[in-house]
This record gives sequence, C-alpha cells and structure tokens, in this order.
Amino acid sequence: MVITYQGGQCFKVSFGDTTIAFDPIAKNSKLPSTKFGADVAFISLNHPNFNGADQAAHGNKAPYVVQGPGEYEVGEVTARGFGVKTIYEGVERYNTIYQVRLEDINMIFLGAISSAEIDPKILGEFGDIDILFVPIGGGDVLDVPAASKLAVKLEAKLVIPMHYDKTALGAFLKEIGAEGETATDKLTIKKKDVLEMEGQVKVLKAA
Repeated sequence: MVITYQGGQCFKVSFGDTTIAFDPIAKNSKLPSTKFGADVAFISLNHPNFNGADQAAHGNKAPYVVQGPGEYEVGEVTARGFGVKTIYEGVERYNTIYQVRLEDINMIFLGAISSAEIDPKILGEFGDIDILFVPIGGGDVLDVPAASKLAVKLEAKLVIPMHYDKTALGAFLKEIGAEGETATDKLTIKKKDVLEMEGQVKVLKAA
C-alpha cells in the first residue's frame, strides 16, 4: 500500500490496481485543488475543502463516491461510515468517520471532526486500528491536545496527522512524543509492517 498526502485532509491510497481518495479538494476551495484518478472517493464533509469528487476522476471514469454513513463494498475496498455532528466554519454539520479496509489494513479516517468526544458505540466498532488519520490544526477541527489525546485513546498502531500548519504539527509531535519525526513524500507499507508498530507517527509532505 502506498499513501501520499495532497494537502488539507486529502490522501491518495493505492494498492495494486485500486486507488482511493480521502477528502479530495474541490476546485472552488481556498486550498490548492487536487487532481488524481481514484476508484473510490470518500467525502467526510460537504464542503469544498473535502468534497471535490470530480477531482478524483480520470479520463471518462468517475470514482464511486461515498458520502455519508452506511456500509460499502467497492471491488477490494470495504468500508463503513459513521455520522457525527461537528461545527465547521460556524455551522453545525454532519461529518462522516470512515473505517476502510484495504489489503487487510484497518484504516480510520476521522474527517473534519471538531470534538474528541465520539460515541462509545462508534468507537467500539473500530476494532484494532492499523492506521489513524487525525486532524490536528485546531479552529474548525481538533486542536493539538484533543487530537493527541484521542490518538492515544484509540491505540492506533500508526497515526498520520492532517489538516495542520507548521506550528500545529510541531506542537503535535512534541505532545505525542515524536519530535524527531521528519516528513516524507510517501509511505509504502504492508500489514506486517503495521503489526510491528505501536503508536508510531508518520508525517507526509503535501504533494
């Protein structure tokens, strides 16, 4: 599995012939829009920063768009979405937390959550988390103390921060005890690699 970061909350995850997009950035976002082909696009929040599914199309092929709670199976990808209330840009909205399995790796993508208080019933559905994508930038999403506390609580083997600036990233790495971690262009990882990890943090450079 290869994971690259596209900025904001957007990640490209590829395994074999399958590519998924988390929160592709739309053209009308203030963030730089993303453009790469994907088979499945997961949208956590209906906002230009996260809902650019058309930016994940390639040629005449549009991705299968997952936007909201439910159970999904698309090719080799199986997923579940859990709806939680959040506040984004001063408006109460619904954010979807996604549990996605690909190559037997259990990924939890928290989306644009603003509170670390998640229903215990939802947390109980996650099982053993291999990779956790967590926003850390504060403001409309979790701030550093809440994000680090939640990451520790969920006991993910690998934590990948998103939705941050340089200051927030430095504070998060210090808070979670990973100050020496440097950013890499991409992460290539297999299930056996994840099994050897315990609360490790990986920072990916935005493409």
